[in-house]
Amino acid sequence: MAQATRHDAWQAGDSYDLYMGRWSRQIAPLFLDWLDPPEGLDWLEVGCGTGALSAAILARCNPDSLVSIDPSEGFLAKARDNVPDRRVEFLQGDAQALSVESDSKDMVVSALVLNFIPDKEKALAEMGRVARGGATVGFYVWDYPGGGVEFMRAFWTAATALDPGAIDLTEDRRFPFCTPDGLTNLAKKAGLVSIDCTKIEMPAVFRDFEDYWHPFTLGAGPAPGYCMSLQPQARQRLMEKLRDSLPRGEAGSIPLKTRAWAVRAKVG
Repeated sequence: MAQATRHDAWQAGDSYDLYMGRWSRQIAPLFLDWLDPPEGLDWLEVGCGTGALSAAILARCNPDSLVSIDPSEGFLAKARDNVPDRRVEFLQGDAQALSVESDSKDMVVSALVLNFIPDKEKALAEMGRVARGGATVGFYVWDYPGGGVEFMRAFWTAATALDPGAIDLTEDRRFPFCTPDGLTNLAKKAGLVSIDCTKIEMPAVFRDFEDYWHPFTLGAGPAPGYCMSLQPQARQRLMEKLRDSLPRGEAGSIPLKTRAWAVRAKVG
């Protein structure tokens, strides 16, 4: 497995939910508020993970239908548990070759997954293919280059201070296209038009240091995967460095922020 991706363990739905899923659930409604779609549409979600955006679509948009696709059976099983709604169909599939009829969806969306797809332009072109003429394609990713996920940035800052070689695993190095210009250019290359990009920001407050640290010990995702690859003594040093460097709020809480870039476009 390539050096930069050897810690991308995304199969464990429960572990992912504790690490990123809780923030995914909070940002999904903000994205839908920005899209402001009408009710009664046919939706496709590409890369549904554990169902954060799926649940928000069902709760806020009253879709006529929703198909949510992900390559991971582990994530799909967790999504089915998280979203027990008969209006949604969770299916295994590849974003780069969607097994969905062309010109069949009114809304095609993707949440926090584009950076993990090998051929991003192909995936966006596929999203455009299955969308009806004039339909909306929307997606969002974390602002990795800008340090928009502060709890990740804090982790890697501490990790690279102790292990300079870890810098090649950091999301800002691996996903430099996650900027307004980078995302807009990808959408243009995929043939999408009327492209608009905005930032979505929200707080990420941890109850205490244990609430912050525990998800990194579960191995789901690049930073947790790296954390659990360390020898116990090295992991202890990393934990102590983080504990000493993180900001503190009321009652020992850790107040941080997150930021994502969202794109909406039309199919010509």
